[in-house]
Parts: sequence; C-alpha cells; structure tokens
Amino acid sequence: MRKISNRVLFNHYIEKYGIDNIFDKEILDHAQLLEYQKGELVLEAGSELEYLYLLVEGKVKVYYLFENGKSMFLKLYHGFQMLGDVEFLKDIPVLCHIEAVKDSQVIAIPADFLRKAYHDNANFMRYLSETLSEKLYVTINNSSYNYVYPLANRLSSYLLESVTEQDQIVIHTTYEEIAQFLGTTYRHLNRTIKDLESKSIIRCDDKIIYVLDKKKLRDLAKNILIQP
Repeated sequence: MRKISNRVLFNHYIEKYGIDNIFDKEILDHAQLLEYQKGELVLEAGSELEYLYLLVEGKVKVYYLFENGKSMFLKLYHGFQMLGDVEFLKDIPVLCHIEAVKDSQVIAIPADFLRKAYHDNANFMRYLSETLSEKLYVTINNSSYNYVYPLANRLSSYLLESVTEQDQIVIHTTYEEIAQFLGTTYRHLNRTIKDLESKSIIRCDDKIIYVLDKKKLRDLAKNILIQP
C-alpha cells in the first residue's frame, strides 16, 4: 500500500462520484488517497477497522476465510463502493478479507474521527443505510439463486447483465472469478459455456462472448437478478 499525494487526483474522485455530497469539507480534510497493488489486502478479517474506505478505482474481491483454511467468495466490487460499512456501523472487527484483484485506489477516512463527527448526521446515515440495504438485497438474492437454479440459468443471467447493443459481452475479469461469483468450479463453468455454444446460443472467443440467440438466453435467465 502506498499513499498518493496528488490533490488534483483526489479532488477528481471527489467530484466524479459526488463524495462531497456525503461528507463535508472537515471530514474530507482528514481523508487520504491510497493505492493497493494486485494481491494486497485492503481489509483483513479479524482486524480493527481503522478506516472507512471508498473504492474509487480498480477492483476488489470480498471473501470469507474459514478456520479450516477454505474460503467462500462473496462479491466483486469495482467502480465506486464503500468498504467497511458494516463494521463501521456496528463498531466490530472486520468480518471478511477484501483483496485487490487489480491495482486499486481508495479514499481512506479515519473511522474513529468519522464516528465522532457523523454520529448524528442524518444524510450520512441515510446513505449508509441505503448502500447496506442494497448490498444485503443483492447478496441474499444471488445466494438464493445460486442454491436453487442450475448453472446454465445463473450464467445466462450473468451474461445478460453485461451484454452490449452489439450482442457482445467483454469479459473484464477471469473465468475463475466468474466461477467463484456464480458459486461453481471453473471446470463446471467451462462445460456449461461449451454446452451453450453447442446449442448456438453463444459463441466464446477468449475474452469476448457473442450472443447468437438472445431470446433463448433470456428464457434460460428466468429473470434472475445477477450483478457482476
């Protein structure tokens, strides 16, 4: 992790994501811009939450590590996301590992200072509750469908979320990460992709997937909500 002492870049992110509508100048004066390289932990499970993080560039993955050494993948975040919000609100140790899967930049705000300054701030608490409720909704929804529906249905919904007007999906992540997100193995995912290809529903060309029959893909998706 390294600190980025570039106020112009800092202010660019503040303006780009409207962060000054969530925090006032006094709070932002205590914030700093940090960069985590691919593979670095932004938050480590079991540690105390020192900062509330705002992901402003890059991509991170959230996973839970069990005592037996196994892990459960929970979510990929990219774009603007708040990290550590549950721990901040409950004032508890960090629950999950959050790891940078590519070089990522975050705005870090000291948690203790923020608690004292914003304990009774209605705008911030409203924003916090809205983001937490959205994350809870998506997590419950996706976990339920991962349990109930076959992979062909879940994969179809995943693809429809990302399809362009040219009926293409550009894969910006690895197929291993897609498999983790869909609650399956890379081998099973690969078999399912080949099955959809054999039915002339899609055609896979490395990092680009072409949708050949959108109606059949929609029928398979069954209106499942999947947010990559």
